[in-house]
Amino acid sequence: MESPMEPSGVEQEPGAVRLLDLPWEDVLLPHVLSRVPLRQLLRLQRVSRAFRALVQLHLAGLRRFDAAQVGPHIPRAALARLLRDAEGLQALALAPCHEWLSDADLLPVLARNPQLRSVALAGCGQLSRRALGALAEGCPRLRRLSLAHCDWVDGLALRGLADRCPALEELDLTACRQLKDEAIVYLAQRRGAGLRSLSLAVNANVGDTAVQELARNCPRLEHLDLTGCLRVGSDGVRTLAEYCPALLSLRVRHCHHVAEPSLSRLRKRGVDIDVEPPLHQALVLLQDMAGFAPFVNLQV
Repeated sequence: MESPMEPSGVEQEPGAVRLLDLPWEDVLLPHVLSRVPLRQLLRLQRVSRAFRALVQLHLAGLRRFDAAQVGPHIPRAALARLLRDAEGLQALALAPCHEWLSDADLLPVLARNPQLRSVALAGCGQLSRRALGALAEGCPRLRRLSLAHCDWVDGLALRGLADRCPALEELDLTACRQLKDEAIVYLAQRRGAGLRSLSLAVNANVGDTAVQELARNCPRLEHLDLTGCLRVGSDGVRTLAEYCPALLSLRVRHCHHVAEPSLSRLRKRGVDIDVEPPLHQALVLLQDMAGFAPFVNLQV
């Protein structure tokens, strides 16, 4: 009798066990495929029909999907194939798809995964208010959302998000330049009680009115990024110091109207601030110019 052959034509040793002979759901899926990078899974499913079926079964059970694991540029067809059967996703990150991701690409994924808790759409400029509405309406457990550099996010879109996402804790609105104080005020009033982290960086339309309303309505706020918010001043920072006891970090670099006296109260509480005190800045400059560090009692 001839020796059994592998599909590749390689002779199989008597008693040898092929990879696909192992129990799929008990061994291969939880202990093997779960450790294989997504990029390698795409290659693996091209080996044979059996491997394609195994990979698709694994993808259908994914809880987290980060397109960056596939590569810096993922084709539309590849994304559709990877997420075709996924119905249990809790975390979804699609930043590498920012050049082409549209509502038509995203909406079916959202519809199949209502239990999503974390979604990252940074830089996805081809989306629209419709996608955000579907996310807010269909994913009530959403806790973390990144919309950084999504220019299409306006006040109306943010209002819909604030109305429909009761579990929202972390929100990145960096460079969402259409947003003004009124939209942030509404967000603070509707969802401020649960917010822990918020970025409004690089938004010249956000000022003290929004920051003060955030301070008064966000007692659990831990991280706030106001980098480059040119209209934010010392009044807003003083209100944060008064009403936000949980604050751990504050970013105010390039906020030229924020003076050191308004930051000192937060510094005394140990809040991490990305702007050094003026005395420290002067010492660093002196050290750079003179090549030495003079002894100065910084506790004075």
